[in-house]
Amino acid sequence: MTKPQIALYGLPDIPQIKAGDDVTKVILAALSRAGLTLTDGDVVVVTHKIVSKAEGCAVKLADVEPSPEAQALAAATDKDPRLVEVILRGSRGVVRQREGTLIMETRHGWICANAGVDRSNVAGPAGDIALTLPEDPDASAQRIRAGLMAATGADVAVIISDTHGRAWRLGTVNVAIGVAGMLPIADLRGQPDMFGYTLRVTTVARADELAAAAGLVTGQAAEGLPVVLIRGADYPRGDGRATDMQRPPAKDLFR
Repeated sequence: MTKPQIALYGLPDIPQIKAGDDVTKVILAALSRAGLTLTDGDVVVVTHKIVSKAEGCAVKLADVEPSPEAQALAAATDKDPRLVEVILRGSRGVVRQREGTLIMETRHGWICANAGVDRSNVAGPAGDIALTLPEDPDASAQRIRAGLMAATGADVAVIISDTHGRAWRLGTVNVAIGVAGMLPIADLRGQPDMFGYTLRVTTVARADELAAAAGLVTGQAAEGLPVVLIRGADYPRGDGRATDMQRPPAKDLFR
């Protein structure tokens, strides 16, 4: 039996993205430079940072006026009040807080540090620009997918990724915060395992697995590879949203 193989291609020489740039055109140009052509079943993973930059989500902290709530929370966590104000604007509320740490529920429903607001790999004076998550990452993924399919004719999936921590494990990992052209969860319930046992509860966060795989190429520092083409991956096709992976409050045993 031929073993399945998955290939990951980081697209090189992607320029610094500015507000108003067309991410789809940037990806198509990078594919051309790399000598790659999209084919049916490919997955294109895009880090949220270039999507956020293109959508004008960069905030100059010098222009931010902290609210009383932001000032109080900044004092309690030893953070820049202006940064905390940006975090609050992108949040539904605080999940946990301690000195140096703010775990928030974003307006999209994700639980993550600082509501996904980041100051790394953003052009401008160091630490003076904060980048928020896209307004609707699923919609962003849909637009990119539509543009790629219109230009190439290939039926591809698109994932918008972000870096999250895990409550019970050290270290960060890339996860999907936006998807298009796929169902983010592969439901294996009812299928037999290799010994004939029928799986009863197994659902796999396939979009997160693909985002994490792409993270091996994109990196977290100065790699400069914000787009990864994944070829050969098995994933459920369909019209899904990354938010389908959010655990309903009624099934959340820890909050």
